[in-house]
Amino acid sequence: MSDVFRRGIMDRAEIKSIARLRFSENRWPMIGVCVIVPLIMTAVLAIPVLGLAGLLVSPLLSVMMAGFFLDCWRGEQPPMERLFQGAMNRMGTKLGGILWMELKVFLWTMLLVVPGIVKAYAYSLTPYLLARYPNVGAMEASELSDRITSGYKMEIFVMSLSFLGWILLSGFTFGLLAVFYVVPYMNTSMAGLCDELVQNALQEGRVTREMLGETV
Repeated sequence: MSDVFRRGIMDRAEIKSIARLRFSENRWPMIGVCVIVPLIMTAVLAIPVLGLAGLLVSPLLSVMMAGFFLDCWRGEQPPMERLFQGAMNRMGTKLGGILWMELKVFLWTMLLVVPGIVKAYAYSLTPYLLARYPNVGAMEASELSDRITSGYKMEIFVMSLSFLGWILLSGFTFGLLAVFYVVPYMNTSMAGLCDELVQNALQEGRVTREMLGETV
């Protein structure tokens, strides 16, 4: 990729290197989160009467996981319990923000598949923004994500694609490799890329701290 395309953000290999370091520093809480979240979803979806609740729990868990792995990326070494801290704070905003994002991706996909895929990457920072910036509104988060990822959607795609080999290899271990290494590693890497893209967008003026609800 060109220098212009990569300008202002950390190299992908460096992000992944730091993510591996963060995993080694906080291995078991990360693994614990990657075990307990699927268990929660399985438990909710296994009970028919809670089927609708599953549609609400999943968006909240995506925001909670985003916040947890952002903390890990920043070297905070949070305990697994951090996943649930503040879960009820701004619950409506978190839920509304993810559902609004998913609705927009769905509508773009109904228009044409390729624009839907592009918008999925454009809005992919939404859960991280909802987790990290408490003053960002439900309908603002996806718009801010669109601004922040402008010019960097391919970088997000390539980062995701770089884990394909690990994901395929996990299939030969019946998912054990995924739980005990790949998923924590991938989530931390994606959180790191998110952090880099936000800082880059701030530096380039595509977003401001006021937009993110921060005081100067």
